[in-house]
Amino acid sequence: MEEDLVLKVEDLHKYFMVGNELLRVICGIDLRVPRGSFWALVGESGVGKSTLLHILGLIDKPTRGEIFINSKPASNLSDKEAAALRNSTIGVVFQFHYLLPEFTALENLILPQLMARKDMKTARDRASYLLDEVNMGSRRNHYPNQLSGGEQQRVAFARALTNDPDIVLADEPTGNLDEQNSLVFQGIIMKMIEKLGKTFILATHDLKFSTIADRIIRLHEGSASDETGEIKRKYG
Repeated sequence: MEEDLVLKVEDLHKYFMVGNELLRVICGIDLRVPRGSFWALVGESGVGKSTLLHILGLIDKPTRGEIFINSKPASNLSDKEAAALRNSTIGVVFQFHYLLPEFTALENLILPQLMARKDMKTARDRASYLLDEVNMGSRRNHYPNQLSGGEQQRVAFARALTNDPDIVLADEPTGNLDEQNSLVFQGIIMKMIEKLGKTFILATHDLKFSTIADRIIRLHEGSASDETGEIKRKYG
């Protein structure tokens, strides 16, 4: 049913001009993402995974096509409207953590909540709770340069959850982590998906990681194919 979809994409296209050549990165992608599901986007470098996530996250606009978030059209919003919807509905985790170096882990989680006009006590309590959930409570007063790469990424993941988004998008979040830290981070992601019921869309080169998703979508030459298979299929 449509009301069970947190995200719907219809005939999505994205083109770029490179010199005099038109580069078609995304060509007619359709997606129907149920609430609370975990999707993995896979494919070779340069096939458009990051571009697609940026469009889904309202960071970039499609050349044409429609995006619906919680059944509301989101393709043609103004920059201000897109930012407001993104801040209230979407959390983003990048390959590079982008933590603010002059703030502690706790403060990095408090700041986006203050920008969303939450009071300090509510913001601090939410930040503390999320840092505990990603096993970073004991490091809450440390600055990013005092944290390991895996610890920084856990803080970044917690930050993406601060405003209680419906959708969490992650672009190669384990790409810069060693195998041990990658496995720890994957475990934390799965725990939070199950505990908080968030919709999670992950772009990854890690095929082993992708197999724990409810649905696996491969991007190739601008199109998307479902590689989930009957055993893994839970939705649609």
